[in-house]
Amino acid sequence: MNLTQEDWVSQFETDENAVILDVRTEAEFNEGIIANAINIDIHLGQGFISEIEALDKTKNYYVYCRSGMRSGKACEIMNELGFENAFNLVGGIIEWDGEVVAP
Repeated sequence: MNLTQEDWVSQFETDENAVILDVRTEAEFNEGIIANAINIDIHLGQGFISEIEALDKTKNYYVYCRSGMRSGKACEIMNELGFENAFNLVGGIIEWDGEVVAP
């Protein structure tokens, strides 16, 4: 499900079961992240699938990338793997108005 930054943040902040997932490359991740994000690079192919399948499906995942394209694809993959709640940040980190921190 695609969410605007406002909806993504307001939903995340009230979600006790939330996990922030950054699907960018390690190099991009190291340039700065949304606080507390975990990194699983969507470009890892089967490695990405394996790491996603190891995640807790009862959690709610707030997913972002640079522009929102890769994270949208990641949410689709997660839905196919049985994750009910994967939320894509429309516009990605390049349109992010909030704080960006070092990983």
